[in-house]
Formats: sequence, C-alpha cells, structure tokens
Amino acid sequence: MRLRLVPEITSLDFFSRSKLWLGLSSILIVASLVSFFSMGLNFGIDFRGGTTIRTESAQTVDIGVYRGAIDALGLGDVTITEVFDPTFGPDQNVAMIRIQAQEGEESASAEMVALVEGALAEAIPDIQFVSVESVGPKVSGELVQTAITAVALAIGAVLIYIWLRFEWQFALGAVVALVHDVVLTIGIFSIVQIRFDLAIIAALLTIVGYSLNDTVVVFDRVRENLRKFKQMTLKEVLNLSINETLSRTLMTSVTTLLALISLFVLGGDVIRGFVFAMIWGVVVGTYSSVFVASTILLYLGVKRDWSKPDKGAGTQFANVDA
Repeated sequence: MRLRLVPEITSLDFFSRSKLWLGLSSILIVASLVSFFSMGLNFGIDFRGGTTIRTESAQTVDIGVYRGAIDALGLGDVTITEVFDPTFGPDQNVAMIRIQAQEGEESASAEMVALVEGALAEAIPDIQFVSVESVGPKVSGELVQTAITAVALAIGAVLIYIWLRFEWQFALGAVVALVHDVVLTIGIFSIVQIRFDLAIIAALLTIVGYSLNDTVVVFDRVRENLRKFKQMTLKEVLNLSINETLSRTLMTSVTTLLALISLFVLGGDVIRGFVFAMIWGVVVGTYSSVFVASTILLYLGVKRDWSKPDKGAGTQFANVDA
C-alpha cells in the first residue's frame, strides 16, 4: 500500500473563501512592511560593515566578562552572542563577537584585532580565536545594492518567462505570488531579528525558484484543462487543476521540509539562518501557489479559446516544453 498525504482524487473548493486568503496575505504583507520600516533588519557583517571574531574556550561563555574586556577599548557598538549547537562538545563553548566598522577604516586593522584578542586572552586564558572576518562600509553598501538588483532581476525574468509561456494574466499572478513570498520572508527576519546576510539573499533567490516551480505546475494544468473543459467556468477549471496537482505539491513540499528541518537541527549555526529562510519560504511558497497566484488569475480572467493564438498575448512559446 502506497503512502499518500492526500487522497488520490480530491474535490476541495479552494475559492469559496478567496477573499479571506487574499485578506490574510494582505495583512501579513502590511505587518511585514511595518516591521521592516520600524525595526529594520539585523544586518550581518556582509551588509553592515565591521569585524566578526569567533572564539572558542573550555570555560562557559560569560557575556559580562567578554563585554567588560572589550568595552575598555572604546570600539563603539559591540555585540556578543553565545553560539549553541548540538554538535559541540561539553568543553567547546563558542562565542561570536561583532564589532562595528571603525570610522575612517575600510577594513579592520591588524592593531585593532590584536587589541581585542589581547584583552580577551587576558580575561579568558584558554580562549582560542577560530576566525576573523572583516567587511568595509563601502563594500557592504555595494553588496546591499547588488542583492536588491539580483532579487529584482530574478522576479523580472519570471514575469517575462511566464508571459511568453502563457499569457500576461498568468505572469501577473505568478509575480504577485513571488513578491508575496519575498516580502513575507523579509518580514519574518525583521520580526525575529535573525541575522540577515548574503546567505539569506541566496535563500530568497532559491525561494523564488521553488515557488515559481510550484506555480508553473498548477498553471500548466490549468492551461490543459482550459482546452479540455471549455464549458466549465474558470473557477471550476482552477479548482480542478489545483486538486489534480495537490498530491504532487504536498509531497514535494513535505519531502523538502524533512531535509530542511534535519539541516536546521543538525547542520550547525553557520547555515541555520539560510535553512530557516528556506523552511519559511517552502511553506509560504506552497501557500501562495495555491491561494495567491490562482486567486489573482481568477479575478483577472483568461482567454478560453487556445486554438487561436493571440499574437499580442506573448504566447508564441506556449507549446515549447521547458
């Protein structure tokens, strides 16, 4: 007997409360934007500029001792956090020290790093300095601009691809779903203040691809059913198409989540932010493919007679398998 997350044949009505789903998404988007503009993001060293020193010692990390040793140096904003990981041994106590970029310096000077290491070594005799990373303010500003450009270009490319593959109504629905996913992901990072660095940008681009894949599967089935069931209303065709692809959608999402949750628990703190973004992105990406992209398509309407291509519709590649 095969394992099934959903029955082989379903007849769920996904649009009986379409206004509720759009309303919920709108509320979450507004909350994300409010959080972003009021609290901002906890930018990592990649975007903010500064120096990160990772330490390790057999003694339990005492934030007060670490801060007392560094504050005397007058280096400005210093953040000290203890790193927890189930793979660490009992005598492996790791701390992450972030020091703001110093005024007039493009990168951390060797003298400044030596001062910090000397002060910490005096307070914690067995301390070891595992790594030192430094990013200058100019470089971090360029990284912010490049990251925004990368996400915008990815969404723009999706708009053009879906328009050529289907019609502009499909393209608009897919892009709204992608923007929905990106905004909610940025919003959750703003609310919980998890460090936002270049790895999260990579996660955002991966989320765009994952969500698009789900949306295209649904839209491809919609196009097939529009040709097959010409007497059905668009709402009935959309419901039928989502029900037919529901098992595939859920199986893909659940198997992906199983791998991601394992990485989140066992993968260590280095990739934890990236994995958290991916877990959140898979959840909201699956939701938006069913309840956002398809609902937008329902409200916009779509051409029903696909036997007569519209030269202005951008569907010249609609029959190309990709």
